[in-house]
Amino acid sequence: MPKKLKIDVFTDVVCPWCIVGGARLDQAVAALPKDIEVDIENHPFYLDPNVPPEGVVVADVLREKYGRDPREMWARVESEAKKAGVDLDLSRQPRMFPTAKAHTLTRLARPLGTQHALANAIADAYFLEHRQINDDAVLVDIAVAHGFDRAEAQRVINDPQELAITEQLARDAARQGINGVPFFVFGEKYAMSGAQPQEVFGMALEKTLSEIAG
Repeated sequence: MPKKLKIDVFTDVVCPWCIVGGARLDQAVAALPKDIEVDIENHPFYLDPNVPPEGVVVADVLREKYGRDPREMWARVESEAKKAGVDLDLSRQPRMFPTAKAHTLTRLARPLGTQHALANAIADAYFLEHRQINDDAVLVDIAVAHGFDRAEAQRVINDPQELAITEQLARDAARQGINGVPFFVFGEKYAMSGAQPQEVFGMALEKTLSEIAG
């Protein structure tokens, strides 16, 4: 009988460390024995809940917040991304956008069985394809490629009730003590924060699986 492993993932689409951490998680999961069934559930978190609809210029925000050249901070993330096989150039995506619609699509993709793939696709669209993820058409195109009906995808990302549910879940995550992403929970027991080195993901999986009955 296969072992079943649940992994809860808290990320935000516009968080560069999340794409690094996500890549490392996926690589660690891919290296597991074939008899292990892994269920990854993605949860919403807002890196900045106050971003206006038109977005903000990331470089300006970083300069104001840290008083440093943003290229210094970007270089570190880009270096770690490269180690994870992700060709990241943060200068090519100048704006950060609100992510409520992206998170809503991701949340509603879970019953379709495409949630994690959809979350990755939206992050790739933003960081690697440099697309405008505040544009409904961009999100709907991605959603359709991951099992959504086009009209339904368009409807849910503009449904106040669905957006309110996403908002509440993001607030709940913050109230639970998650104050930064990426954040991972393995087997509903072990928590890990940040885009840790690849071997740390492997050790977290090994530790969790050692305690799961076969």
